[in-house]
Amino acid sequence: MRPLPTALRRTHYAPPMDRQVSRSAILTVPNAISLARLCAVPATVWLVVIGALRAGFCLFLAAGLSDALDGYLARRGARTNLGAVLDPLADKLLLVSVTIVLAAIARLPDWLAILVVFRDVLIVGGALVLNFLGHYVTIRPLLLSKINTAALVTLLAFVLMQAGFGFIMPGLTGVLIVLVAATTIGSGALYVWREARGPHA
Repeated sequence: MRPLPTALRRTHYAPPMDRQVSRSAILTVPNAISLARLCAVPATVWLVVIGALRAGFCLFLAAGLSDALDGYLARRGARTNLGAVLDPLADKLLLVSVTIVLAAIARLPDWLAILVVFRDVLIVGGALVLNFLGHYVTIRPLLLSKINTAALVTLLAFVLMQAGFGFIMPGLTGVLIVLVAATTIGSGALYVWREARGPHA
């Protein structure tokens, strides 16, 4: 029997090589940072629940800084498909979880936590329903949504810092709560309005 041509032999051995490249692409620095931030969610919640608010603030701050580092590395070409899902998932779980637990210990108003959770359920749940019905949508971030995220991060960090280090600035806290509430309502309404207009809006 004659040996296979060189081209065919290369084709035969290509899949294992491709699988190896695919697996190694998962183990990137940004993905590891996003995974660490995801693991920080239950740890931060636990620290707040047991009253270790200084440690909770430090861990929340570290998670925020890791998000900035993750984004910097992703912009330099280290972004993967897994990272595109893992990064926003870790961010969203951290923000929503800390909002809920701060409301549970009476550091934030209950209605604000309900508003933040309802907005995310409305956006993500609506997109899933539309995709299930065959109207495929992609959740693209809006400018107002980015402002809302920045305001929520600032509010959570500020409340944790106040609670952990014992100084109170109710005026600034009130302003941040109003800003988060307004941008939460506004960004949620804009998402619904944009998708209601159709894919070419």
